[in-house]
Parts: sequence; C-alpha cells; structure tokens
Amino acid sequence: MEIRSYVALGDSFTEGLDDPTAVGGGYRGWADRFAEHLASAHPSLCYANLAVRGKTLGQIVDEQVPQAIAFRPDLVSLAAGGNDMLRPGSDPDALAVSFDEVIGALLQAGCPVLMFTGFDPRFPVLRLIRGKVAAFNMHLRAIADRHQCQVVDLWSMSVLRDPRAWSADRLHMTSEGHRRVALRACEVMGVPVEEDWREPWPPLDQSPRSAAADWLSARRMDARWVRVYAAPWVSRRIRGRSSGDGILPKRPQLRPLAEAAASAAVDL
Repeated sequence: MEIRSYVALGDSFTEGLDDPTAVGGGYRGWADRFAEHLASAHPSLCYANLAVRGKTLGQIVDEQVPQAIAFRPDLVSLAAGGNDMLRPGSDPDALAVSFDEVIGALLQAGCPVLMFTGFDPRFPVLRLIRGKVAAFNMHLRAIADRHQCQVVDLWSMSVLRDPRAWSADRLHMTSEGHRRVALRACEVMGVPVEEDWREPWPPLDQSPRSAAADWLSARRMDARWVRVYAAPWVSRRIRGRSSGDGILPKRPQLRPLAEAAASAAVDL
C-alpha cells in the first residue's frame, strides 16, 4: 500500500501526550513518529493530526471525521473509545456499534483505516475498567476483520506493561512508549524500520528493599496519583468540562510533513 497522505484521528493518545517535543512546549507522539517513518519512504508525505485530548468517540465522529473525509487521504488512523470507557455507565457493546458505523463511513469515502485496540490497564483503580476494555477490544478485532482493516493490537504489547512506558498520570505514555507504538504501527503497515518495538527494557534498579517498604512506596504513589490526577479528572466530570476544552488540533491541515512541523513550531 503506497501512502502519500495520512490523517490521524483520536484523543490524547494520538495528540501525543506525554511525549514532549524538543522545542516549543508541544507534543510529538506515536502518530508524528509514524508519519516520520512514512516520510522516509515518501519525502513528500502530507500529514494532518486532528486528535485532541479528552475527546469521546462521538466528538471525534462529529468534529474530526468529516474533515478527514474531505481530505481523502491514503490512510486514516483511528484510536478512540478510551475516554468513553473511563465514564461510569459506558457500554462497550453500544460503543462498538458506533465505532463500526464510523469505520464504514470512512471506508465508503475511500479512506483506508488503521485501527487500534485499547491498552491493558493494569494500574490500581484503572484495573476496574479492564473488563470493559477487553470486551470493547473483542468488538474492535471483529470490526477490523469484517471491514478488512489493519489493526494495531496495543493490548498484546507486553513491553507496555513496564511502568516506564507510562507517565505519572498513568493514562498517557512516555516518549519511549510512543516510540514503541509507532514502531508497532510501522510493522502492521509494512513500513521498513531499523528498530524493534519488542526490544527489552534496560534492567531496573535491583537494590534490596523489604516488602513493607515496597508496599508503602506504592501506596504513597497511589495517594499522590489520586490527589494530583484523579481528583481533578473527577472534578471536571462533575462540572461537565474536558481537558480538551479550548484545545485545537496541532496539525489541522493536510500539508507536507516538513511544512506541517515548521508551522506547528511557529504556532506553539
């Protein structure tokens, strides 16, 4: 498949949190990294990233999908549903019906789609939604099979179970996590790369510690996470606010990658 134009749709995962750019204070992320690999084969690659943090699937369908269809790119990536899963009462079966409809609309418009399953949430508290994510993932694999879409199976990426793949908020990946996802996307799409996303992590510090000390350290981290990240998230939900309110896509136009990067740096 020859890819000369690529549009990324989604939420904070695809926007690139928490993979900071070297300059300017913005975010890079797996999609930017994937586009860079695509551009190594096609230097004139055009790229747009319409993803915005905090967006639900319905918001992505309303705000991002029509623009992607208008661009008529050679490839669209869609990773969505995580913010829906975090909301109480969300139904993975109903969400899958909506996801299937948007995939059908993109394909009918002539836009091949690269899909993503959800991660395997293993942190405390987040484990509570693990069953819903697993059920949604089964739907996503069936949707990909039915529509003959390529799919990046994030759930099966064991390297992402290392805590070093995740930032302090436990929801967004570190730069290394994003790098590995980009490499996995390249593998799925047949894009040649010299690195391997399966490469083992460097050994962790094995300084001897008691089980009690490890337990106490973990509980302190959990308490800090609740105070710094979970409580503000709950507060936004109560007030009907989102982390994406007022945030615009970082690459709203389908432009040559080099031009888009320069424009993003100036805007930031």
